[in-house]
Amino acid sequence: MKAILQRVLSASVTVDKELVSSIGKGVLVFAAVAPGDTEKEAESLAAKVLKMKLWDDEAGGRWKKNVQDINGEVLCVSQFTLLASTKKGSKPDFHGALGGEEARRLYQHFYRKVQEGYVADRVKDGVFQAMMEVALVNDGPVTLELSTPSKQPAEKGSS
Repeated sequence: MKAILQRVLSASVTVDKELVSSIGKGVLVFAAVAPGDTEKEAESLAAKVLKMKLWDDEAGGRWKKNVQDINGEVLCVSQFTLLASTKKGSKPDFHGALGGEEARRLYQHFYRKVQEGYVADRVKDGVFQAMMEVALVNDGPVTLELSTPSKQPAEKGSS
């Protein structure tokens, strides 16, 4: 699995002109499921999201507090495009992203694990496979890429 984590002052998801979810200070997580990912990778990524120290402490110590320490919120958004390959040509190739019901199941497992690891009502979600408008006010900006070890088999004949 792969995720982009952004420290935000606020973020929201809108689908078909309707607000689906919104958060205040916290983290916006774009998450993608790759072929070969399992519940273990989803759980590992969920733990990383909650433990990542993105805020300073009151004494000025840099990178000392995680989202739980600041009583922040988390907005999770499924984003298969994170796993696109752009090595050839100018059109992205999405074969590196898992599709269908297995992707939905593993993404939902990831989302539930974030909720279970924190306070469920402080963790919000987008809409899987929907065309979403995501708005955010980035804080910093601070943007990190998180990933779990890939279990994906190497492609034969690719370079």
